[in-house]
Amino acid sequence: MRAWFMDNYEGVDHLRLGETQDPAPGPNQILLRLRFAALNPADAFLAQAMYPAKPVLPHILGRDGAGDVVAVGTGVTNLRPGDSVGILRSEAGVGLWGTFAEKVLVPADCVVRPPHGWSPEQLAAAPGIYLSAWQALVQWNDPPSPPSPGSVLVVTGASGGVGTATIQLGKSMGLTVIALSRSVEKADRLRELGADFVFDPTDPDLRRNVLAAIAPRKVDIVVDCVGATLFNQVVSMLGTGGRISVVGRTGGEVPDFNTATLFSRRVRIGGVWLGDYTPDSARAAWAQITERMNAAGHKPVIDQIFPFSDVKPAFQRLAEGPLGKVLVRVTG
Repeated sequence: MRAWFMDNYEGVDHLRLGETQDPAPGPNQILLRLRFAALNPADAFLAQAMYPAKPVLPHILGRDGAGDVVAVGTGVTNLRPGDSVGILRSEAGVGLWGTFAEKVLVPADCVVRPPHGWSPEQLAAAPGIYLSAWQALVQWNDPPSPPSPGSVLVVTGASGGVGTATIQLGKSMGLTVIALSRSVEKADRLRELGADFVFDPTDPDLRRNVLAAIAPRKVDIVVDCVGATLFNQVVSMLGTGGRISVVGRTGGEVPDFNTATLFSRRVRIGGVWLGDYTPDSARAAWAQITERMNAAGHKPVIDQIFPFSDVKPAFQRLAEGPLGKVLVRVTG
């Protein structure tokens, strides 16, 4: 099979397209022939040794994908060759070889069938970002559950994969959604996805304008995909008991963070981590996500699909700041 190999930790520009033998499924595994694979910022971070996982080299990146089962291992009774599935959450692309290959091995309990009316590319685009967005929104209640309807949500990096997923899920929960995006061209599309307000995060009056738009309310929850200097600004918008879920740091490290800003308002900060999902909890969350998406008539947002030979240009597009997910068409 063909695959994109990571031979060093010098970045995605150094990936190498090569050939290797098809893997064989072990107990409770399936071999999946991929149709589509989705790119994530975490792939690029891992390729630069900026991620907790340090897999043995050569490695194959790629966490998300959808395709057809071509073989099953012993113990697999719920799937058979020819079934179309997508990867929900597994170690593919992290500790194990991933989806930037024509075939990939995954545990049988880590895949799902396409929701009704979804295409293979939509299924490939969705699980990672929607599971991240779901965890970011529900993790503050015990047991995890959506914020109270009417709560005010701010989404940074709103045009990215997790950003668009958070907007859609936030609206399904009855939240007032404020999207932050630098692109005037993307603002109308973000409103179509459900954002009530869209603001430019580089606006020097950002905090004042956001709070004026929702007055007399304050922000209840932030889903932050950016970090950097914007983190301090969104913390300042939170009201008493406000929460900020940290999904990513595409903008870089947070400078000069003053922990005293958390005190009087009892602000809470929590990380989001896909690895916290078990197969069962991921499947339970996915059922709620897809029920909400289908009820609202929403589908995952796909920015662009590249040929398999153009994985490097696809990563360049990801770095530019797409609207939604960037995919590669692997086969078919």
